[in-house]
Amino acid sequence: MQLILKKGGEHIIMNSRTALGALLVIIGGWVVLRFLGISLGPIFAFLFPIILMGLGYIGIKNNSKIIGSILFAIGLIMMIGKLSGLFFFLAAIGLIVWGVSMFKGNKVY
Repeated sequence: MQLILKKGGEHIIMNSRTALGALLVIIGGWVVLRFLGISLGPIFAFLFPIILMGLGYIGIKNNSKIIGSILFAIGLIMMIGKLSGLFFFLAAIGLIVWGVSMFKGNKVY
């Protein structure tokens, strides 16, 4: 069994033994990272919405607008949920800056 990948203008042929070797390296690397206490969960938590948005974009470009739009919208909603902490942090900084500027603007002598 051969897997043919196209890279640029050339074809890369990967037989099942090479694909199995690559899979074993990936799984082994993942186990070593978990042993060292490095978790890939947060990375995949952000990667999954990006993948959904990318698949939605590809679907929209390939004239499958309904499915593409649904995938893109789900990915976008998931990404907004993941970034909500950052949005609240930036809003808090904005409120602090606004409050300080109000102190400076209303000087009473």
